[in-house]
Amino acid sequence: MSDTPDFRLPRGPDGDPELRRIGIPRDGWRDIYYFVLVQNWVVFYALIVAFYVLVNCGFATLYWLQPGCIGEAHPGNWLEDFFFSFETLATVGYGAQHPQTLYAHWVVVIEITAAVLTVPFATGLVILKFARPYARVTFSRNAVIAPFDGVPTLIFRLANLRDNQIFQAHINLTLVRAEITREGRMIRRLIKLEPLREMHPMFILSWTVMHRIDAASPLYGLDWSALQPGELNITAVMTGLDATTSATIHARHFYESDDILFDHMFDDIIFTDAKGQITIDYRRLNAVSKLGPA
Repeated sequence: MSDTPDFRLPRGPDGDPELRRIGIPRDGWRDIYYFVLVQNWVVFYALIVAFYVLVNCGFATLYWLQPGCIGEAHPGNWLEDFFFSFETLATVGYGAQHPQTLYAHWVVVIEITAAVLTVPFATGLVILKFARPYARVTFSRNAVIAPFDGVPTLIFRLANLRDNQIFQAHINLTLVRAEITREGRMIRRLIKLEPLREMHPMFILSWTVMHRIDAASPLYGLDWSALQPGELNITAVMTGLDATTSATIHARHFYESDDILFDHMFDDIIFTDAKGQITIDYRRLNAVSKLGPA
């Protein structure tokens, strides 16, 4: 068994690494705010609704503790107290039920104060969730190593799935591999890989990214067959300016050594039909073909 640690990261549904973190000091409400904000839309709205329901359950219980404190409500009916709380928190008054004891008035004061503090918080979360810029950029499932202009070249491609432009798109490639220092310690070393073209002025359709594996490349002379699983991966990060929102967006992808195909080349995905219409077929983003003998 190899002593090389497995640096492969488990991926979630969105492709991001899923890690178990322990011993991290919490940052109170800011951690909760960030946790809610990064959830998907279904979980996000479920958390917002659950928050409102729990708050109103708490205030309904306070009204229920003093039967008869709400006028025109049946004493001891918790469900009516819950509806009254919800209407109070939302500042919706129907003119029928109303607080009629000093105790009820104090609870209403507390509830309205809570509404002033919490409703803008929830509203801000929803607005920020809608306003968060994100890229609909997808990467090819695999990268390939194939000759290009007579030099072995690492190649992968990405596509802009939106019908807009990304200005000044930059690609950053980083090789992450396990190495042993002179002291015998195993470390993860991050090494920059230079792409042939680092910047795309107007990323509209697709972009084929290439890195020449020449004598100046950190991949030069690498024995790929001797690599252990997870010993090496390549991180690709694209950043750019969304032409529609003027916001900076980013996308990223991780290629493990197992994701790299040798002596393959990507098939064309952009073609012109008989009418002269330029078409891009995103279904063929991952299509590769085996190269024949030279």
